[in-house]
Amino acid sequence: MTFVATDPHTHEGKTNIWLTPLPLIRELGEFDLDPCAYPNHQTARRLICLPEDGLTAEWHGRVWLNPPYGKHTQFWLERLAQHGNGIALVFGRLDTKWLQPFIGNGFFAMKGRIKFINEKTLKPDTNAGAQSILIPFGRKNIGAILSSNIEGKWFQ
Repeated sequence: MTFVATDPHTHEGKTNIWLTPLPLIRELGEFDLDPCAYPNHQTARRLICLPEDGLTAEWHGRVWLNPPYGKHTQFWLERLAQHGNGIALVFGRLDTKWLQPFIGNGFFAMKGRIKFINEKTLKPDTNAGAQSILIPFGRKNIGAILSSNIEGKWFQ
């Protein structure tokens, strides 16, 4: 996930830039698009970075989505659900209203917490504030998660 203070879809926290560790993404295969990308952090073939609005841009192919966290997260998940091909990484806060519509077909709860990459040092150092889950959209993406070496448990 990548977001900065000028993004209208942001959550204002300690930091507004969180980079997913690339080995985690590589475990899931290649992605065609990351609509919430950070420059030079190659999460997919096409990166949509601010100031371009990834939420309203055209989406194509298999999408990696680590959306801005906060009150607008559900809009990103709705967009991915409509697109129908990709994997979303979000906090595993199963009690939240915004998450409920997207976990009915299953999700993968990752073991432990992700250490996000610091955009300045490019090293893992920002411990996630909660457990993260992967939500697949499309059968191919369920298979990618289940055949990966990522530790965790599938819930249906």
